[in-house]
Amino acid sequence: MKFIDEATIVVQSGDGGPGCVSFRRERFVPKGGPDGGSGGKGGSVILRAAPNKRTLYHLHFKKEYKAANGVPGQGRQKSGRAGADLVLDLPVGTMVRDAETGELLHDLVTAEQTSVVAAGGRGGQGNTHFKSSTHRTPRFAQPGEPGQRLTLRLELKLIADVGLIGLPNAGKSTLISAISSARPKIADYPFTTLTPNLGVVALAGAEPYVVADIPGLIEGAHTGAGLGTRFLRHVERTRFLVHLIDAGALDAGNPLQAYTTVNRELAGYSAALAAKPQLVVLNKLDITEAEASADAFCRALSGVEVVRISAATGQGVQRLTHLLRQRLDLLDEADDQP
Repeated sequence: MKFIDEATIVVQSGDGGPGCVSFRRERFVPKGGPDGGSGGKGGSVILRAAPNKRTLYHLHFKKEYKAANGVPGQGRQKSGRAGADLVLDLPVGTMVRDAETGELLHDLVTAEQTSVVAAGGRGGQGNTHFKSSTHRTPRFAQPGEPGQRLTLRLELKLIADVGLIGLPNAGKSTLISAISSARPKIADYPFTTLTPNLGVVALAGAEPYVVADIPGLIEGAHTGAGLGTRFLRHVERTRFLVHLIDAGALDAGNPLQAYTTVNRELAGYSAALAAKPQLVVLNKLDITEAEASADAFCRALSGVEVVRISAATGQGVQRLTHLLRQRLDLLDEADDQP
């Protein structure tokens, strides 16, 4: 299944059923009055955040969705049946916008959250509702109200606790596969990851947390280079970032080049994204001379905590997972303070 994080669809709620014009016609009831029933309400279009959905792929081929119309009213004061609601399941983290105005209509951020995006039309009243002492034989009824029709633009932003960022081939896929059960594609060349991946890190005696592996950023990503803007939005909802850097590929003349390149792209995309707390992690310490490059990097970035690991061999990985849990706990405590 392809990872689809954008879709445009048309939704329409059901029309309300028309009211009925009817008069009571029974033997031995010579003056039977109006008995037309009301029409049923049209079905609504409801969006639901489904935990089992990970992508908008199921909306990629079918573009229009319509709820059922209400049933017309009948004689003998029988009301029509309401039209069935149409429930569309979307991944948690989907933002719903009006495609014409760009207005944000709904943001589905919690599992099983529901939102009515198009309300069904109200059913029309039958002629029995219009009888009075001065108008005993009304020969009219209300038509049903039409349903709503909207064009929606859906945009998925993954919800995770930690976002892995870095240049291509920094080892993000290897790291997420080492700390979780996620199995992204791994190879010894850049751009092996073309879609975001989520992994759950489970620790003994501690709350699990979710890590998002974001495809490698390149220079100019905030302007769309390398599909950068589509990748960057998936770390907007994360609580903090792990900035992963290939220690074996550091520039001896400018060891901070990779670090500054990625941070510049974050700032170019969003000031809020650039302000997120980061943990700098140097990876691939198993490579020859990587330790010396890591020392030069730390000297150039003095005053900032830097963690050294090798995702391929497991060196420092367990310590990193516990450190991430501690960072999340600190953020929880800060959120709880008044």
